[in-house]
Amino acid sequence: MFIHVIRRGDTIQLLSREYNVPISKIIRDNALVDVNHLVVGQSLIIKPNNFIYTVRPGDNLYEIANHYKISVQDILDANPQITNQANLSIGDEIRIVYDNPDKVAMEINGFVYPTISVEVLRQTLPHLTYISIFSYIVRNDGTLVDIDDDRIIREAYRYNVVPLMTVTNISSETSGEFSTDLIHQILVNPALRNGLIENILKKMQDKDYLGVVIDFEYLNPEDRELYNQLLIDAKDRYDDFGFVLMTAVAPKIKADQKGLLYEAHDYEAHGKYTDRVIIMTYEWGYLFGPAMPVAPINEVEKVLSYAVTAIPADKILMGVPNYGYDFNIPFVEGTSAQLISNNEAIEIVIDKNVQIQFNTKAQSPYFTYVENNQKHEVHFEDARSITAKVNLAIQYGLKGFSYWTLNEYFPQNWLIIDYYIDVIKII
Repeated sequence: MFIHVIRRGDTIQLLSREYNVPISKIIRDNALVDVNHLVVGQSLIIKPNNFIYTVRPGDNLYEIANHYKISVQDILDANPQITNQANLSIGDEIRIVYDNPDKVAMEINGFVYPTISVEVLRQTLPHLTYISIFSYIVRNDGTLVDIDDDRIIREAYRYNVVPLMTVTNISSETSGEFSTDLIHQILVNPALRNGLIENILKKMQDKDYLGVVIDFEYLNPEDRELYNQLLIDAKDRYDDFGFVLMTAVAPKIKADQKGLLYEAHDYEAHGKYTDRVIIMTYEWGYLFGPAMPVAPINEVEKVLSYAVTAIPADKILMGVPNYGYDFNIPFVEGTSAQLISNNEAIEIVIDKNVQIQFNTKAQSPYFTYVENNQKHEVHFEDARSITAKVNLAIQYGLKGFSYWTLNEYFPQNWLIIDYYIDVIKII
């Protein structure tokens, strides 16, 4: 697999010849909608098919390897019958292999909204271990607001994917904002706390879920131990039925990190009392903030370097964003960016006829454009940024990844996952 960054003068025909890959495959793998407008700085995944090469007069391994953009060692690894590199015989058959022989077994979770299309759902499920449906909202009496999730649960089982319910302290179905007071009322009341645990259990049983992700955010710092106790009690209760317990936590870089988002998330307790911990390593660039990458790799690594000291690495699922933001420049307090998909970012680039830049420190693509005298700066994910995240998770020995969200299908992401990762299926 190759990641090719478009240069001035590149065409789909030239790339097809350079990499010996059919035009149709390049288009399909990268979801290209306009092959006549490749953008300078745009990254494409080029994945040639494996094939058999027949040795011709004058051939040597170095020239064969160079021609097909692989190393001599790659050829030797795929062809153990070659015992003398300098003595190839005309007519010998050599396997040219572009697969990764060193895949790492990992788990993949993805959050989805109930509105996900059937087409996107079926394209995505083969790549997942878990699918987390967002979200069951907690009421102030410990009951849950129901959601329309039956269709997704049925499809998950068809693809041997574990369906997980997601429970949140969002204040209402329309606001989308997490409520500090709402979850405080539950945590300080033992009866409500235990009632919530039982309501989650009943919902898992009634809907054929196999586990739950508890995503309580913006908790009072003084509720930290009460939240830990809820996790202890939930783990004890759900273990009796074999249900998975996960939590989603803020991206901390130290145990005593200040701020309403961080203080009540006790990494050590979550690592001890849950089966998996999803670390939300995204939203450095966020909807109501100034322009910057959503998940800059240098900031993500700061989080992981602390996280693995508090949580067993084989319980951590690293958050990966499947989206970007279109920011207004300069930033004005109180204004909002526009949420976009990674595919939409490329559409904007083509429409505005601009080039994509790459922040090497953050390992993240971006571009700028002007519309109606307003400057914009767009940050999103591409093949290079996803590859950097995958390699970082492998480097830290994590259990896997958790995507927010998978309602939009981004084919480059899954080609990268398929190349580096052997996705674990547990049902």
